[in-house]
Amino acid sequence: MKFSNKLLTIMLAGAAALGSQACKKGLDYENNNNLNPETVWQDSAMIKAFLSDIYGRMMPGWPFNGNSSDEGMSNVRSMPDYNRGIISVSSTTSGLNYDQIDRINFFLDHLAELQAGVLSPVTNQRLQGEAKFWRAWAYFGMVNNVGGVPLILKTQDVTNVEALFVARNKTSECIAQIVKDLDDAIAALPGVYPNAAQDYGRITKVAAMAFKGKVLMQWASPLFNPTNDQARWQAAYTATKAAMDEAVAQGHALHPNFRKIWSEERNKEVIMVNQFLYPNHPNNFNSIRPEPLTKDASNTNQPILSLLLAFPKRDGSPMLLDKAQLDNDAYNAQFLTDFYTNRDDRFYSTVFCGGTPYPTPDEVAPIYVKGNSFWNVWKYDAGQAKFVNMLNVIHPSMPGNPSITGFFQRKGLDTTVTAGLGGQAQTDWVEIRFAEVMMNYAECANETGRTAEAIQVMKDIRKRAGITPGAGDTYGITATTKNDVREALIAERFAEFAYENKRFNDLRRWKRYDILNNQGFRHGLYITIKDGQMVSPADNIMTASVRAKFSAKFIDNLDNDPNYKFNLDLNHWFYALPESQLSQSKGMLKQNKEWGGEFDPLQ
Repeated sequence: MKFSNKLLTIMLAGAAALGSQACKKGLDYENNNNLNPETVWQDSAMIKAFLSDIYGRMMPGWPFNGNSSDEGMSNVRSMPDYNRGIISVSSTTSGLNYDQIDRINFFLDHLAELQAGVLSPVTNQRLQGEAKFWRAWAYFGMVNNVGGVPLILKTQDVTNVEALFVARNKTSECIAQIVKDLDDAIAALPGVYPNAAQDYGRITKVAAMAFKGKVLMQWASPLFNPTNDQARWQAAYTATKAAMDEAVAQGHALHPNFRKIWSEERNKEVIMVNQFLYPNHPNNFNSIRPEPLTKDASNTNQPILSLLLAFPKRDGSPMLLDKAQLDNDAYNAQFLTDFYTNRDDRFYSTVFCGGTPYPTPDEVAPIYVKGNSFWNVWKYDAGQAKFVNMLNVIHPSMPGNPSITGFFQRKGLDTTVTAGLGGQAQTDWVEIRFAEVMMNYAECANETGRTAEAIQVMKDIRKRAGITPGAGDTYGITATTKNDVREALIAERFAEFAYENKRFNDLRRWKRYDILNNQGFRHGLYITIKDGQMVSPADNIMTASVRAKFSAKFIDNLDNDPNYKFNLDLNHWFYALPESQLSQSKGMLKQNKEWGGEFDPLQ
């Protein structure tokens, strides 16, 4: 049974139970069906429902935001202005939102004053621990964007208007409070809930420790730590290693099959999860499907060349493209062979390639029959001097728009439902998985001079990805120095966590926008059918004789517009507070220095 985190469901169930006892003769009785704030704090079920509502409001879900970095694109000329270097104090903002913090403070204040006997002391402390985790989560979301924010830890008195206006705390003070809340949560929460089936999905001690490690790693990263204070890295190392050790002690481990992390629910890799189920809490992946095998949305997160090349070959060596040699037929043929048949398992689990069968049950009979290949490839029209998508040629009369890149997101896709039932998808979103805990630990180990520990983690990650150990059991890892291992970790995270809402934050906290800017335009790889050749839906590009009918073509600018290129500003790393919030604060809130204000996010 999934933990749905829906207050309404629980409240209705509680009301129904109460209703069965409310039919008494006469008028002299309390109507238990009349829910009000006072009855909530007298009923353990209602108290837990209040907390479940916090979960439902705050638990992250599936992100479809590959367009925000170099993972993918959804439409031409869809690159965000921020990535193009178009910034201003009015548009490059991240507002302060205390809705959930207010709700959590209200909850914690009532738990502190709860009448004896409503909850056991152990349960009370556990619920406080869960709530404090979410308060830390909410505060870190704001602090990571703008630096220090006002720390409000008690329910505010709305009748005391002047007291509602609070100045920003230093960033260091906010980090200290976030860590304190997480330490309280760690002390109060179990590693595994006694009733694991019913309580699966609740925040555990392991999740709180993992998040604490992530917070301290972010605090130690160049974004917040430009002077490379080693004490911060040591604190982050201690926290991330403790999180990994506790995760192992509680039975967490890498899932042996990368793809099945998302199809085999409640596996050992899952540490923090948003569970999706139909009909109460379904998901929808139609936006990442290709047309016409979708409904209402399509073609989001199409992989661009940087992501396509991020996954190593099976021997661990990098998948390189020398665009200058693509006119060499032998080089081009070998590149395509390696590209399609010689990659680590993560590539096939993350990216869908045209020319292979689409993994869902969809059909557009008789144009496209399940089990045949879905061809999204190209042909060069010399007369018009342009590339033409061959979707509607190989699949005659196939409706829908062809793609921009010829590739689509495969990771997480619920392959059990057709496009018409896309709103019934149930793939869980794993917000924290054991691999991230490992990689965070590896990064902190490397930054504190424990390079061998970091390399071992990468070996373990690559082993799970199906990469062969090779001579010396290196798994293709050639880095040995701290700097080289740091670069290797950046690359490994790109492959391991593609489409998991990690990439842009990683580049920002490393202050490595240069990795995007050096790419310039969003590049593509067009798999192009040779003149005089043709394929049928029954063909498969994984077959050598079929693949020989194609060549790879480098596309310099998928947006086909010189104004759309990575050009992120290297002097602005924190976002501005909205002018509307500054003006409403009666002068209490100060703008960040990067945007002409007085507040220093680095203090």
